[in-house]
Amino acid sequence: MFSNNRHYLPVLAYRPAEIATTVLTHHRRILLHGPPGVGKSTLAAQLAHELNKAGQSCYGICADPGSPAFGFPGAVSLARWQSDDWQMCSYEALCSLNAGRFRLPLVLAIQHLIPSFDDNILLIDAPGVTRGVAGSELLQGLFEVAAVDAVLMLTAAGRPPALLDELRSLTSQIFIVPASVEARQPGKRSRAHQRTKLWNDYLKQGIEQTVDLTQVNIIGTPPPLGEVSAWAGRQVALLNRNQTQVMAEVKHLHGKQLTVRLPYLPHAFDCVLIRDTQRSLSGLVETAVPFAAEPLTYLPASNMSDLALQNSGMQVMGRVGQIDFCLVNGILGDPLLHVRLRQQRRSLLFDLGEGVRLPARIAHQVTDVFISHTHIDHIGGFIMLLRSRIGEFPPCRLYGPPGLAQNIKGFLQGILWDRIGGRAPQFEVAEVHTDHLLRFRLQAGQQACVPLDEIKLEANVILQDADFRIRAQLLDHHTPVLAYAFEPTKEINIRKDYLQTHNLKPGPWLAQVKKYLLAGNDEAIITLPDGTMISVAVIANDLVLIKPGKKIVYATDFADTADNRLRLQTLARYAHTLFCEACFMESDTSQATQTGHLTTRACGEIATAAEVARLVPFHFSQRYADQLQQVYDEIHAVCSCVVLPPALQPIGRTNKQDELS
Repeated sequence: MFSNNRHYLPVLAYRPAEIATTVLTHHRRILLHGPPGVGKSTLAAQLAHELNKAGQSCYGICADPGSPAFGFPGAVSLARWQSDDWQMCSYEALCSLNAGRFRLPLVLAIQHLIPSFDDNILLIDAPGVTRGVAGSELLQGLFEVAAVDAVLMLTAAGRPPALLDELRSLTSQIFIVPASVEARQPGKRSRAHQRTKLWNDYLKQGIEQTVDLTQVNIIGTPPPLGEVSAWAGRQVALLNRNQTQVMAEVKHLHGKQLTVRLPYLPHAFDCVLIRDTQRSLSGLVETAVPFAAEPLTYLPASNMSDLALQNSGMQVMGRVGQIDFCLVNGILGDPLLHVRLRQQRRSLLFDLGEGVRLPARIAHQVTDVFISHTHIDHIGGFIMLLRSRIGEFPPCRLYGPPGLAQNIKGFLQGILWDRIGGRAPQFEVAEVHTDHLLRFRLQAGQQACVPLDEIKLEANVILQDADFRIRAQLLDHHTPVLAYAFEPTKEINIRKDYLQTHNLKPGPWLAQVKKYLLAGNDEAIITLPDGTMISVAVIANDLVLIKPGKKIVYATDFADTADNRLRLQTLARYAHTLFCEACFMESDTSQATQTGHLTTRACGEIATAAEVARLVPFHFSQRYADQLQQVYDEIHAVCSCVVLPPALQPIGRTNKQDELS
């Protein structure tokens, strides 16, 4: 032992036997502190081994939920050194890998674990959070709850000790230990694989159990119950009187019924704890992506190249799952929502307002158009679409309220088509009635409106595609209008870690598994690459991660009536993104009533009642072009999930979905 002149602290060589004699003879609760990769966990095990050789009992607390040396990821674990290894005694769930973000829950978990040790030595393996406010507060918390009486500060070569001033304010018993030359900071991927192995071992003999969420408290930072895709694969803990009973992994959420996989059933529990640990699509245990983290951008009108178009206000662009979207004409202009299916080079349009902003190359790829009603600001862009379809294109499908076929026929007959030849645009028009679709074929230059087979509707689904379905809901605008829901089919993802662990080679059999699951035939038998025959239900239980798609809903131009509210709230229930008109401010409620439109308050109340993840209001009256702050403030007053343009967010306020996981 010698003195470091710079820090005036004793420095110990990295020799576990000497450290045990020098420090552990006089101190009982030792904190091993330092940045990641300096060997804290290794030194703790070596010290415990030395104590065991000397006939002394030693306990350890692994306080690093992201890279646990023993125990489970997302937890703080207590173990005793026996048989030359750590033997688990108890643990408390954190359900997060982020010790810095959830430092208070981590400190409280340690407080729950610390028993009366008598003369036993306790080694606390601290997380590698050694900078900033998080590191300072975590350090103080560890000292307080663990009654630390000495610190082994491991340091990397050439780097000063971390949080030295904070440590000096807490204790004088600080010993600097240069990291072993063999110490290496593991890579992010390596740490993920290691904690995934620990978690898989914990659940290896697991069983499935359904938890009725109406009978328990849900604590932590849960995503909305309606955002079911954010729940699949989440790590949760079942608590009783604030004590961890068991940890589990979510299989799926259906309504208020949560199905989990866990090693055993607890005798009793009154809470479900959930934070941000989740099995990713690759099968690794990682930090969950926030449920509404997809980008959403407001493009200022001043950025528009065409001065005449700047009156339409901010353009809204974003992403949800596998689609990109754009409110082409902004929040003040004619309604026109462009939905782009990225993997298919395919576009859908909701309403057909002014179309000058929609590039012809995009219009060429439009396969389906969903029209709310045929007021001119919702169908005036049909001429743009019509011109873009001149050529050898397949028929474009149009959906809308009764009478749409005659409206489209009127457009076609109002134009002279004497030179079009075989390049005439073709359309299939489907009129949505209460329980069926009336369908017609129309072609430019042809007088006939040819009837097609009528289609019966089930659950208001007007289009069923391999990757999504469109559901329609009839509303009242003093004329029939339609609101639409875009509902992607469930996402079936193969766990690569499972394939590697079980030496299963990818191949056509995986496509068969997905096909049977999508068809709901999980009792089908498939043959694995090694010749084993097994049911889809059995292999999919661990091989597959199933996540429901993220629903978006489009609704505009309808009156604020009880029936309209109920119908739209049913359609939009738990939607990820709701595009909803907010035509008038509260001061103009009489105008809204007269014209059959929503006010800002009504828009926000509908979104809140439907429990959507985020609300994108649009179709504001042009009269509010200079009052957008007041417009958004009125919506935000009744709906916290409204996405506010950055320029209109008051200081200190953020969009709610940016704060949640």
